[in-house]
Amino acid sequence: MKKSLAQVFLALGLLGFALPSSAHSFGTLYTLPVPFWLYAWGCSAALILSFLLVALLARQPRNEQSDPLLEPSDYSKVLFELPLGVVFIFRVLSFCALLLCIASGLWGTANAYMNFNMTFFWIIFVLGFSYFSAFVGDLYPLINPWQTLVCILARCFKIDFSGRIPYPQCLSYWPALFLYMGFIWFELFGESGPRELAYGLMAYGLLNIVAAWLLGSKVWFKQGEFFGVLFSLISKIAPISIHLNAAKSQRHNVIIRPPFSGLQRGQASSMSEVLFVLFLLSSTAFDGLHQTNIWATFYWQDLAGIYREINSQNIVQAYPVLKIIHRIFESSVLFLSPLFYLAVLYIFLALVRRLTKFQASLRVLALRFCYSLLPIALVYHITHYYTLVSSQGVMILRLVSDPFGFGWNVFGTAHWRPTSVAPNMDWVWHIQVGLILFGHVVSVYLAHKEAQMLFPQRRQAALSQLPMLVLMVIFTCFGLWILAQPITATRL
Repeated sequence: MKKSLAQVFLALGLLGFALPSSAHSFGTLYTLPVPFWLYAWGCSAALILSFLLVALLARQPRNEQSDPLLEPSDYSKVLFELPLGVVFIFRVLSFCALLLCIASGLWGTANAYMNFNMTFFWIIFVLGFSYFSAFVGDLYPLINPWQTLVCILARCFKIDFSGRIPYPQCLSYWPALFLYMGFIWFELFGESGPRELAYGLMAYGLLNIVAAWLLGSKVWFKQGEFFGVLFSLISKIAPISIHLNAAKSQRHNVIIRPPFSGLQRGQASSMSEVLFVLFLLSSTAFDGLHQTNIWATFYWQDLAGIYREINSQNIVQAYPVLKIIHRIFESSVLFLSPLFYLAVLYIFLALVRRLTKFQASLRVLALRFCYSLLPIALVYHITHYYTLVSSQGVMILRLVSDPFGFGWNVFGTAHWRPTSVAPNMDWVWHIQVGLILFGHVVSVYLAHKEAQMLFPQRRQAALSQLPMLVLMVIFTCFGLWILAQPITATRL
């Protein structure tokens, strides 16, 4: 009992460096080519070397107020203007896809693997479009199906969506954060099938209609609709930006820019946005951690053992109550996880403030350095879920011909099968290691550039990044450690 308790607290404290390793992506044991501690030390050494190179070679920052999107620059360039016809076609396809997800969920097969809505929504939209946004920019506002629904209602039924009350400034991104947290809970614990997903999509559509009517369509879909906030944050990483042409109404320019440069323009506007970024990070870590053997042992042996001793019950007698407590326990950890990450971030920012003797609140520092964590959050997300895109995602070619599972073959692809959907585990592990290391190196660079703009002296900027470097090393090793854990064979 003491051993497993120590392991769990070690994991939650982000200090699990040298535990036995086996890849957990597919629930099968996989022996790493070399011991895990060598990967941890190698990645840590690479991060430290990157920090030294950045500290030595980084130039003085540009003016913080300049923006290549607003002023002429050698670093950004307008590629072309998006034709209105193309935008209209994509908007129609997006809205039709939403309707098909709802229809196939209500009237199609209950088999999740044979129904169009499960693969399209969870794999293609939630995962695939997130990664797509990291390459092509924030295309989502142009094709948002719920915003299209609001536009249809406004035109056909003359409903005014300008808002009945002003959007309270204190709300900021809190509605998006709470909706995102509820969405992740539904994903992890909802045990939903096609029909439940269809009901969820209809409920979310109704919520967007009411919120847009009450608070105003423009502000709601910018700050309240959580998919819009999520894709907007991820798109800051992209080497492409899509912006409204100020000279031509309803026209959008496609602008090419240096990758990750969007993260260096501006800062998080509120603590709700900081917590949104941290929840993107912590929820992915939780999803990996709560499926591991260590987590299951901690609850079902340690905590459950204490409950059985107090109530003098065996596991069979105690199981119904323990099952309910288990769901409450996991849900509580999930919802509190961004606060735990915020506390860790504040500890290291306090060290930054102490080393630099900089007179600024921890809140101000958190807002300034928040965006530098986005590459880490994205690579965590990719390493945990990209195998779903490469395996189940390709099945959309088959499902689009038979979306309801009725035996149709509309486009002639219903009987198509990929030659192999099981990736090689050596490739999976090393891609995961490479992605996590790459994301943290980028974050080290971005944090250092932000420090150069924040602190007046170069020495101050370098000193400020020592605690942030330690934090990045911890995040790196913790992320690799979670990926290396074996998962439980079944969900209890």
